[in-house]
Amino acid sequence: MNSTSLAKAGILTVVLVAATVISWELYVRSKGYDASYDDEGPLWSDKRRMASEPIDRATVFIGSSRIKFDLDIKTWESITGDHAVQLACVGSTPIPVLEDLANDPAFKGKLIVDVTEPLFFSTSGDNQWRPRKNLKYYKDETPAQWASFKLNRLLESQFVFLDKDRLSLNAMLDRLQIPDRPGVRSFPIFPVDFGRVKFNRQEYMTERFAADTNLQNQVKGIWDFFRKNSKDPPASGAKLDSLLNLVKTSVDKIKARGGEVFFIRTPSSNPMLMGESMGFPRDKYWERILAVTGCKGLHFADYPEMTKFRCPELSHLTQPDAVAFTKLFIRILTEEKGWKFSKQVQP
Repeated sequence: MNSTSLAKAGILTVVLVAATVISWELYVRSKGYDASYDDEGPLWSDKRRMASEPIDRATVFIGSSRIKFDLDIKTWESITGDHAVQLACVGSTPIPVLEDLANDPAFKGKLIVDVTEPLFFSTSGDNQWRPRKNLKYYKDETPAQWASFKLNRLLESQFVFLDKDRLSLNAMLDRLQIPDRPGVRSFPIFPVDFGRVKFNRQEYMTERFAADTNLQNQVKGIWDFFRKNSKDPPASGAKLDSLLNLVKTSVDKIKARGGEVFFIRTPSSNPMLMGESMGFPRDKYWERILAVTGCKGLHFADYPEMTKFRCPELSHLTQPDAVAFTKLFIRILTEEKGWKFSKQVQP
């Protein structure tokens, strides 16, 4: 084959590949898909590096999925002037990240800890694997992995079809409606419209999910699946004392360096709230956190404005409500809790 033929073949290959990529991208966008970032170790590590910013420039958030949905980062940063460093991990306890920050001499800033009782007071290691995996990646990340992350960020911001959680082959196979075998029950899959992840790691419900009760009922069914299949009793007795002492030790280390720690209990609704209140009475869990650590806190149930929020699938706020919740949270922090931010917050 001569050079002219090779050139023609190369051009044809490029054209075919480009046409295929563009066609697939246009197709998935026509189906309502939009950009969402891969919320794994590389993205988490990128935010973890921001945690060492001075106390007057950033606030770090740890917890589980509720604070990822309920805190609107754009609103937070526009009002306070602080960077919102989102280190929460879905379906996880924040304690491994709390310990990591406590043992990092470079962290001397403001920390807000979201308390979702079934995860925070878990006696199982199953709720720790995601933050521990992220921490391992952060500590072991190579220059090549860092460079790959920077390139992926550029591509993910432009091409929707790169979303591996919704559009990869494995993700599509997982969503096939295959009946369970007798005695075997598959892990439930969240609807693709439940959440999207921004580059700042904020997660949010799509407008379609917020308006579709069928999708909301699917997620309610998933919460019920977790409840029925959980073999993880709430921490109590010596186990609870040990967990609280661990939290206190970490908090004390942060305070000793000049940092601030604040606890928040974000909203849940209806049966979810009722079950959490019965399983984790405030006096035995929430109040003890504050008493043991000597920290200030905010429980949404103490504020009538916050109890008006309704979580469509019982556990997370919609985008508009996240904005309103964030504004209320900032007002309470500044007017009642004495927190200071980079900007003067207007009453």
